[in-house]
Amino acid sequence: MTIVTTTIRGTLLSTPTSEVLDVREDHVVTVGDDGRIVSVEPAEINHAPVDIHLDRGTVLLPGLIDLHVHAPQWPQLGTGLDLPLDEWLFRYTFPLEARCADLGFANSIWSALVPALLARGTTTAVYYGSIHEPATVALAEACVRHRQRAYVGRVAMDHPQGTPAFYRDPSASEAVAASARSIEAIRALDSPLVQPIITPRFIPACTDALLEGLGELATASGALVQTHCSENDWEHGYVLDRFGVSDSVALSRFGLARDHSVLAHGCLLSDDDLTLLSRLGAGVAHCPLSNVYFGNAVFPLRRALERGLRVGLGSDIAGGAEPGMLAVCAHSVNVSRMLDDGVDQRLGSERRGVADSAIDATTAFWLATVGGAEVLGLEAGRFEPGQWFDAFTVTTIDETDRHNLDLVGTRLGIWPDLDDWPRRFEKIVRRATPADIGHVWVGGQAVSGGRALSGG
Repeated sequence: MTIVTTTIRGTLLSTPTSEVLDVREDHVVTVGDDGRIVSVEPAEINHAPVDIHLDRGTVLLPGLIDLHVHAPQWPQLGTGLDLPLDEWLFRYTFPLEARCADLGFANSIWSALVPALLARGTTTAVYYGSIHEPATVALAEACVRHRQRAYVGRVAMDHPQGTPAFYRDPSASEAVAASARSIEAIRALDSPLVQPIITPRFIPACTDALLEGLGELATASGALVQTHCSENDWEHGYVLDRFGVSDSVALSRFGLARDHSVLAHGCLLSDDDLTLLSRLGAGVAHCPLSNVYFGNAVFPLRRALERGLRVGLGSDIAGGAEPGMLAVCAHSVNVSRMLDDGVDQRLGSERRGVADSAIDATTAFWLATVGGAEVLGLEAGRFEPGQWFDAFTVTTIDETDRHNLDLVGTRLGIWPDLDDWPRRFEKIVRRATPADIGHVWVGGQAVSGGRALSGG
């Protein structure tokens, strides 16, 4: 029998579909002791005692899902992005990740990163660790400790041409064995929030034997898979030269593009690739900001969704310089407009863009909630009975009432006679910062914040 442990009353904003903004004013959400939503009802018919009554101007939203985070890269966030991807990796990223052999150094990153993402409303994160087993398990332990829902993977990479000598697995067999041990160690934490995920870095960093072994491990263990896929001209071209087929086809042949696989970027996926991945049940982590730096193209989001492909959003820390998923939502709208309009002014307007590519804030937020949940097979993202109660609050200020000193620090000004709910929602998606986020819950438990809450 489920016991109600928390009741929250206020205004709920969510995007149950990619085209619908659902606004429920003065509703009560009841949460059970299992962390799932029991009911969502108008306050006028739900007379249960209220534990938390959201303040005026505060709204409740589903927790954000970040499908692509390179955890060891947190210290280099916002740096080196003027370089091509391969140079960026070898000059900055691989040396930094190699330092995670020092468990103390790795833990200093995890203890900063995980709370920082939670404070931004990221209730679920899909993490690349490093090649080091102790550091990867410690990352999973940090997620358990801070109560973030997470998928944590030990990075596997053994190719002598695609990796530096100081940062690679000694052999394919040892890499597969280390990945198997990390799966066991993470599962031994016995956390309902944190799961292992098999993580070949990307095809250029992996030998055929490693890719084959990890595909077999995915079948044997039942763990999900994450990797990069058709990210940019260099990586996509490398795979074509090596195998004569695209990343999607190659990964599917190795058993790595499978149901709920998380394939990052996908900027150069063809229509045939989109159809194949949709049929396999895989999903794309669309990383709009890092694609600006490294992708060489804009991911064809609308075309992917039309073909039934699962798509969510990723920050791609640190290739993406913005760790907050609300900002990533805004970037996804921005790049879709660039694809729709085109960027080369030398071409006529009729040839410059790809028509019908643009998305709006509703679709973007859906990608960061429901879309990401569908990629992972996770029951989250909607305010519905049976869904996990992963959520966060955002507080706005009435611009006509700025004398209220309690709200002076917020950026989110609302003009009541101008801003209906769609406009308020758009302002939240485009402009909210950690300072505007009051409280965060994961699995029904408060994990961050508290500024915007009051008693019932």
